Order: sequence, then structure tokens, then C-alpha cells
Amino acid sequence: MEMLNSKFFTIKTHIEGAPQESMFEIKTQTLPPLGPNDVLVKCLYVSIDPYQINRMKSQSSSQNSVAAASKITPGMTITCGGLGRVVASNHPDYQKNDIVHGIINWAEYTIVKTENMLRKLDTLEFPLSYHVGILGTSGFTAFGGFFKICKPKKEDKVFVSAAAGSVGNLVGQYAKLFGCFVVGCAGTKQKVELLKEKLGFDDAFNYKEERDLKSTLQRYFPHGIDIYFDNVGGEMLEAAVANMNAFGRIAACGVISDYTNSGKHTALSMVDVIYKRIMIQGFLLTDFSINDYNDFMSKTMDYIRARKLCVLEDISCGIESSPSAFVGLFRGDNVGKKIVQIAKE
Repeated sequence: MEMLNSKFFTIKTHIEGAPQESMFEIKTQTLPPLGPNDVLVKCLYVSIDPYQINRMKSQSSSQNSVAAASKITPGMTITCGGLGRVVASNHPDYQKNDIVHGIINWAEYTIVKTENMLRKLDTLEFPLSYHVGILGTSGFTAFGGFFKICKPKKEDKVFVSAAAGSVGNLVGQYAKLFGCFVVGCAGTKQKVELLKEKLGFDDAFNYKEERDLKSTLQRYFPHGIDIYFDNVGGEMLEAAVANMNAFGRIAACGVISDYTNSGKHTALSMVDVIYKRIMIQGFLLTDFSINDYNDFMSKTMDYIRARKLCVLEDISCGIESSPSAFVGLFRGDNVGKKIVQIAKE
């Protein structure tokens, strides 16, 4: 195989506050020959996720948790979840033109080592981008977090923050399909209307228009909250705890309020946590089993076929759009799953 040049993105310096496009730079490298069991993948779609900001900091406790959250230093390629087409392979399980998903780079091409858990796509029934979002990590996070962590009961009263985001919008839809009462919050009037009119939430509000979040949640949940799916942390988590019912469950999925060190740290009422016996649990996808994954894929594909789930994707085109797509996450620009299409299928 002839030598290939590949454009890729890296960070110029560690990012400690809000990210800016100027903090990233695009470089070109000549890819080395494939080693034993290596797979060369042409990147088609990459997932753009807020947690990546923790990897770009000089230090974060999350960097030592799992391989996918490991530290990125200036000059390194930025790894992420994504999907691509096999160009060449020294691995017996992968052939040229196979469509695969797993850990790839913000790049035109990625040489994938076997330890990166590359998987061949089982079905071409759905648009390929679905396997980066609703049938990928965002969907599995929503499904596993809601059903395995929150353990819902029918008619539970469910609150979802960042409800128009890649995970939150699916949590709300799964909860409605299960038979729960669901309220979400978002940061624009348009997103609030989307939640109520397109996604079927029972109600929604713009948190930027509310001065007292505790009284806001009391207004929307006069009989209390049974489940809170937390994507933001901070003052919203404090307000939710204050309005939780006894034996309420909180799935701590994201804490975007802390990612850029822009908000005050959470100060929960531990009296409420103790006397209401509230369960607060953080989780990662690695906590779930292969049976959980198979259950998620089966049910979600059935819902998509039956048009019971609305698929929200926000796709930017071209590798050059990767930094602006990422920076936009922290401004709330995205509606649904943020994806960059690196190349045409």
C-alpha cells in the first residue's frame, strides 16, 4: 500500500477554561506502514462530546478512570468515538470496505490497534450516522442510565436537564415510551418547543429565564420528582435534590457546569439526601454488560423502525469544522447529537 498523508487535529496547549477554536490546530502526517493486526480506517463520522474537555486539561481526576478519558497533550491526535470504512487491514476479522465503529481520531485516516475495540457494523439498515449517536454511545448512555441506574416505575415523575442534548433528548423519549411523566429543561425557546411539540415531553422550560430553580421545579413537579437524569450538575442538581421524593433516584451522567470551571461547585442539602434516602449514582458505559447492550440495540432499533423515537442529529461537514463543532457544545449550539462528517460515505 502506498504511503498516505492524513490531516488531523490536536490542541496547541492544555485547555483550562472555555474552549476556543484558536486553541486547536490542524496538522498533516504521513501514516506509517501497518503493523501486525493493524487496521487502516478512513474516518467518515466522528462523535463530538463535552467530556473531551476534561481530557484536554493539564489535570483532571477523570483522566485516570478509563482509557477513553485519558489525557490528551498538545501535539497528540484527539481520539473519539466514530465510524469509518476499512481501507487496508492486517487483521483477519476486518476486510477492505468493511464499515466499522469504535475509537478513531479527529482525522482523515486512523490506524486502529486491536486494543481499541473496533467493531464491524452488524447492519446497514439505518443511516451510518445513527451508529455514532442514537445507536452509539449517546443512545446506550441514555438507555443504560435510565433503565439500569434509575430503575423507573410506570408513572414515575422524571426530570431531565440538557434535555435537547445528545443524551437528554433520548432519556426523555425512553421515559415517555415507558409510561412516565417527563419534564425537561433547555437553554432556548426553540429547544423548549422542540421538547414539547416534537419529542413528546409533558412539559419543558428555559432555565435561563428562571431566577429560582428550586421554586421552578416545585412549580413543574408539585408532587415531587422521582427520577432526575443529570447532565449539568451545579445549581440544577441542588434544585432537583430539594424537590426529590423519598427514595428518589439521580443518575449523574454529566456535569457540564463544571467542565469549564465556570460555575460554582455543587452544594447539595445532605439532610435531604439522607432523610429522603435519595440514591445518587455516577456511571460510565463500561459499567453495563453485553446483555444490557444487546437489550438496548434490540429495543432501540424496534422503536426507530416503528417511528416511536425521534432521531435528533446536528451534523457539520468537513474535518475543518471539528473545533467549531466542539466549541459550540459549550455555548449550547447543538440540538441533539453533534457529529462531524469527515468524508462522504
